[in-house]
Amino acid sequence: MTKPDPAELPATLYGVRWEGGLEDGHLVLLDQTRLPKDLVYLQVRDIEILRKAICDLAVRGAPAIGIAGAYGIVIHLVPLAKTATGKTAESLEQAHAHAHERLVSSRPTAVNLRWALERMRDCFQRHSDHLTPLEMCARLLMEAKRIHREDLELCRRIAENGAALLPISGGIYTHCNTGALATGGVGTALGCLVEAHNRGKKIQVFSGETRPLLQGARLTALELQHAKVPVTLCCDSAAASLMARGKIQAVIVGADRICANGDTANKIGTYSVAVLAKFHGIPFYVAAPYSTFDLALADGSLIHIEERHADEVRRSQGVQLAPHDVPVANPAFDVTPAALITAIVTERGVIEHPTRERIATLMAGGASEPAV
Repeated sequence: MTKPDPAELPATLYGVRWEGGLEDGHLVLLDQTRLPKDLVYLQVRDIEILRKAICDLAVRGAPAIGIAGAYGIVIHLVPLAKTATGKTAESLEQAHAHAHERLVSSRPTAVNLRWALERMRDCFQRHSDHLTPLEMCARLLMEAKRIHREDLELCRRIAENGAALLPISGGIYTHCNTGALATGGVGTALGCLVEAHNRGKKIQVFSGETRPLLQGARLTALELQHAKVPVTLCCDSAAASLMARGKIQAVIVGADRICANGDTANKIGTYSVAVLAKFHGIPFYVAAPYSTFDLALADGSLIHIEERHADEVRRSQGVQLAPHDVPVANPAFDVTPAALITAIVTERGVIEHPTRERIATLMAGGASEPAV
């Protein structure tokens, strides 16, 4: 365990990775609940431990959760496959279904987890009648790594597309954490900021602290300092004042789910920032991969919003902040209407003033790589 001075962090930050081969491999997660004080890696070999890590936000960020979930299927099936005989046994199929249900229910709002698990299920179903159990697990590990690899590449493309939209100079406001800790690559909204800085744009990032769990303070400030991007931390309630004083020229955030009409679910507080940006005439950008779009949902009213434990608001870092029995409203996400969004930045291009038709046109197409 170390105290992570940004200058001493690993050259490349990551929230999730696979270590080892098929039979001896496991999932490694950076415990983001311990940052920035401690740098702690979790060695995960059990889906119940993974499910708890997802629920507790040790691993968080829609793309990273999806990647972790895909690897979770593998770690659950390999021990069973090592003792199975013959073709893929019925018990392996039952174990896969169990793992799928346990993981998909861990965070209901972020669509990437369901998307990744459905890809793993599709892979299983394509090959279940002609592969041995270990061969099946090898194929599933290939698919999980492919999901991870795709996210690395699409983050790069999102960063390039988003950096081009950002002003040559000025203040950029962001909310929550959307960088390498939340994805399989450089990040979505945070990736755009890093890329803009690397291109020589003179930007000053303002990171809202992101109550109640302080992802903006604990994670975004850490990542941007590590990338040497100028960053100023501010209270969430300072956003309006900063905009009114001319300190903010653009806002860019990530997304956990985007509906067919462009309504976007993201960390609680995003909607407030979007309303403020609209009032002050400031462009409001959303950066997200195609896997975050849920075209089956017509609009944001259909998104299930996760309600988290009251003690996340009543307590912080072990300190009691409010009466222990005061009722608390603690939605993890809110929904920003498409009408407040200037553009959605994806790896496939930019959707300006998103509408159902524009989203459907850009999202048409399949996965980045052929199915395995």
